[in-house]
Amino acid sequence: MYSVKIRKHMMIAHSLQHPGFGPAQQLHGATYIVDATFKSDVLTEMNIVIDIDKALRVLEEAIKPLDYKNLDEVPALKNKLTTTEFLAAYIHAQVSEACRPYFKGVLNITLGESHIAWASYEAPVA
Repeated sequence: MYSVKIRKHMMIAHSLQHPGFGPAQQLHGATYIVDATFKSDVLTEMNIVIDIDKALRVLEEAIKPLDYKNLDEVPALKNKLTTTEFLAAYIHAQVSEACRPYFKGVLNITLGESHIAWASYEAPVA
């Protein structure tokens, strides 16, 4: 399988309103490294998995509404537990929707919360 990985980052604030999150129930910030890995069994007629510039622009647009925001105040995320896993799936949905016309394969979104903690969501773009 072929793959292309691109990387951006975003800075967010949020609170995780559930007793299981202890002190993270309070408003706190995070800087995420956001990796998008596009995977395909075949290359296009141009011998690529995906145009890297297009992939980068799609990822930028997907995270733009979240970057430097308090996620507790973002309408689409209101009353959601915006865990790293949840955000990986949310960004996956945004990127998938945008690249569906020209990418047929598997997309993996990985968010690095720190140097020791990462979470991913992977599914086909269909």
